[in-house]
Amino acid sequence: MNSKNAADETQPELRSSLDTAPDGRLLLLAPSSNRVYAGDAARLNAAEITVMADALGLDARVRPVTVAGVDYLNIEGDDDLLTRVVSEASGAFALFGSADGLLRPTALERRRPYSDDLVTIQKYQGKTNEQFTHLLLNVTAALAKRPQALLDGSLHVLDPMCGRGTTLNTCLLRGIDVTGVDLDKKDFEAYQAFITTWLRSHRLKHEIDASQVRREGRTLGRALELETAPTKEDWKAGRTQQVTYLNVDTTRLGRVMRRTSVDVVVADTPYGVQHGSHGDKLDRSPVQLLERALPSWHDTLRTGGTVGLAYNRHVVKPGELADVLDAHGFSVVHGQGAPAAGLDEDAFRHRVDASIDRDIVVARKG
Repeated sequence: MNSKNAADETQPELRSSLDTAPDGRLLLLAPSSNRVYAGDAARLNAAEITVMADALGLDARVRPVTVAGVDYLNIEGDDDLLTRVVSEASGAFALFGSADGLLRPTALERRRPYSDDLVTIQKYQGKTNEQFTHLLLNVTAALAKRPQALLDGSLHVLDPMCGRGTTLNTCLLRGIDVTGVDLDKKDFEAYQAFITTWLRSHRLKHEIDASQVRREGRTLGRALELETAPTKEDWKAGRTQQVTYLNVDTTRLGRVMRRTSVDVVVADTPYGVQHGSHGDKLDRSPVQLLERALPSWHDTLRTGGTVGLAYNRHVVKPGELADVLDAHGFSVVHGQGAPAAGLDEDAFRHRVDASIDRDIVVARKG
């Protein structure tokens, strides 16, 4: 059974085909360059909005609908804050208010201080779909103790396995401070080259500095520190964003980052398809890596903060990540047997390709 069918069996997609628009909000989803992901986008975005609204105490009823041959998400709920939540959905493209069967364009109320090409221009093998990165961040932050930080931009995000920086760019696009960590020198250098060129080509005021990370007389790696702002006025007023990339071992973060300094940890764990080996034995599961890394991630995270992990169900046993997270001081709040917001625990499960059946698990510290 493939993951699409498995997800549909546990949480059927109830799509209505209508000639006139239903009352409420209608969200037109952005097209995705990944056709497989696009096929699941309505279901995934519906679950994402449900989690975010529930975390903020909002009553939202979300369902896919087709109006005059065009697919939308219909979101019903009276609270004005719901428009803000819907606007931040990972697939949000255009929003309409609907009454008496008529559509009225409504402005998306979201923080996007920088140009969208920050997350779309990079193309390389193995890049995570930026819409999924956005979704993982939204769901993880919504399930933290302070979900409103997702909307006000006060989060500090950590991606402890950041690769070439999709999460870093997603956070910067949204005006959120972020720290990324990866041991791969080529990924570090590729991100440094990209972000430097992008900032210069957009003529943004910025300061960027690369240096060595040294502790107790030893060099542990390198650090790229960036500060920028969307306008010259913001720069002068000190309304800036910070991006830090640490080219160090993620299992040793305790040596280079302050304790309780981040609000949310998000990571796209190795899927076991083309990731490394130990000796002659191929290590396809991320569990051993997480066993070594979670203690330092836990120390870096504030109490009440959450860690959100994307993983491949083909290489992780049911309940395995929940056991590991529990053993390191986290409580699972979605996935691995613990559904959030009344959703099925498989609400975010979807097929990437024949070898990757992707799902997420979110756990809270304390």
